[in-house]
Formats: sequence, C-alpha cells, structure tokens
Amino acid sequence: MNKFEVKAFGTPAKDADLKPMNIERREVTAKDIEIEILYCGVCHSDLHTARNDWGGTIYPAVPGHEIVGRVVKIGSEVTKLKVGDYAGVGCLVDSCRECNSCKQDLEQYCLNGFTGTYNGKEKYLGTQTFGGYSEKIVVDEHFVLKVPSNLKLSAVAPLLCAGITTWSPLRHWNVGINSKVAVVGLGGLGHMAIKLAKGLGAHVTLFSRTPGKINDGLELGADEVIISTDKIQMNSVRGKFDLIIDTVPYIHDLNPYVNTLNVSGTLVVVGYLGGLEPLLNTVPMILGRKSVAGSLIGGIAETQEMLDFCGEKNIVSEVEVIKIQDINIAYERMLKSDVHYRFVIDMNSLK
Repeated sequence: MNKFEVKAFGTPAKDADLKPMNIERREVTAKDIEIEILYCGVCHSDLHTARNDWGGTIYPAVPGHEIVGRVVKIGSEVTKLKVGDYAGVGCLVDSCRECNSCKQDLEQYCLNGFTGTYNGKEKYLGTQTFGGYSEKIVVDEHFVLKVPSNLKLSAVAPLLCAGITTWSPLRHWNVGINSKVAVVGLGGLGHMAIKLAKGLGAHVTLFSRTPGKINDGLELGADEVIISTDKIQMNSVRGKFDLIIDTVPYIHDLNPYVNTLNVSGTLVVVGYLGGLEPLLNTVPMILGRKSVAGSLIGGIAETQEMLDFCGEKNIVSEVEVIKIQDINIAYERMLKSDVHYRFVIDMNSLK
C-alpha cells in the first residue's frame, strides 16, 4: 500500500503536550476520498484520548473527529463527491458493514466494532488511525459526509460529533411539534441539543445548576430555564417532559430529572460514561413507565440527514476558532468549561 506523509499535531505520551509531528496517510484506493482539512472541532473525547483517561490510547495519538475540508483527490470508483466539494468526517471511518447494525445504517453500533477516526485500526496500513489535527485525511467514501454549501464551515465542524450525538436521540424518540424536551447541561452538546430540538418544533427547557446560564439558554432558543438546584422550580416541571437529553460529562444524580419525565418518558444519557451514583430509584420508573437510556453518536445516513436539516434551518454550532498552536491552552480552558461552546481549529495554522 502506497502512503504519503502529512503534518499533524499530536501527543507522544499521556502526560505530554500536543506538538507538531508527521504522520502517514494511505494513498487513495478505488473507493477513497482524500480531504484537505480546513477546520477541526475540539471534543472532550480528544482530551480524554490524548491523556489516556479511558485507557487504551495508542501513542503517538492525533485526535480530532469533527472534520470539515475540501476534496482534493478521489478514487476511480467514487461517486458521492467530486474534487473541489466540501466534505465532512465525523467519529467513524469504517465498520464491518455486514452485521445487523451496519445493515440498518447504525454503524456506530457495529457488532464487530466500528473503526474510530482516531485511535482505531487503519485497515490498509495496519497502524492506528490518526484524526483531524492534521493537513489531510483519506477516508472511504461511505463514511464521508456532504456539507451544505450555505453553512459557515468553521461552525459546521462540531455538528459531526456534538450535533449528531444530540440529533440521534431526538430522531429515535420521534421529537417534533408539541414534543416537550429538556436538556441537562449547557456545553458543546447541550447547546446543539437546544438548537436541534427547537428546529424540530419542540418546546425546549434547559436544566442548569446556576442562574448564570439563564440568558445563554434563552438566547440559544430554549423556551425556559429551570434551575435544577431549586426544589420549587423542579417540582413545577414534575411529570412534564417526553424526552430529556442529559449531556453532563461527569457523574451526577439522575433521580431528580427522572421525576420530571412524563408517563412513558425517557431520559437519555449522551455525555457520561460510567457507573451511577447515587443509584437510580426505580419507583418513579415503574409507576410511570419511565426509562433511562443511552445513545452513541449516529450512523452515516443519520448524520447526513442531520447536516441536510441544518442546511435547511441554517443551524450551526457556536464556536471559538483557534490556531493549532493553542490546542494545549484550549484543553485546559475546556476542562474549566471556558468556551462558548466549542473550540474549532483553523487548520491553515498548521501550514
């Protein structure tokens, strides 16, 4: 397999800063698309992987799975896009495509394991996959997305993770006009959940722990903001919501939110991986047929649907554009929630 070298930013170890390095990409095969990366969003998963917070990171690691760029080369059998088109790549670059999940366009739940955009297995070169903190990426056309031409490219990048992570549960639980949706947490995921739910016609409520987020939530499109530490306010929405999207990325008590679900309502966790503490109280779940569920990003068809919807509704992320040289500072700011609401790297700064 022929390959070529590109500039990138990555880390050689879990306790090291990200720095310039060179990585190898495969030359395009018949079904491949080579993309010059213009913008790459910065996700909490990037930081967790770089620092091996979840274990299993292969070093050197090059994060980045919110990729927007320009097609510069295509394989002989590619039909989806042409040279010069804008393209996106999200969290997946391959899957088995044969299991029951893949056949239902649910590649994110591939029963044989999907290939992540970074820290996965590069099937042609036999190395780990490298992400979007780089000049170029080569991806099978099935996993490349078409980007609506009317949207601001830098603000599109986070749609490829934060957007689809919240869109998928909204679609799975059939959110539409007259749906009552609540969002827990106002960050990269939470602000997209508000925008997308509102775009679908739902009545949207933001749960926040502090009054400081009230104006931000309303400006993003929330119909109301409930302070989750205020028992009177929480009681006022008891039994109200059809769907709650919980975007909080750390351990927290789900029980107060379950109480605000309507009969047959669902709280879906998209931000936190791990055990629950305190334990879930099953009484309100059983007495109200309420559910607590999880959801992981989205399949390729669903992601394209989300991008097309955003193009129609002119929905993009709220972003702060940075240079790649500032990525280590951005990671520290992200840990302090000091960003409204997603960092996006201008990859021209790598040149």
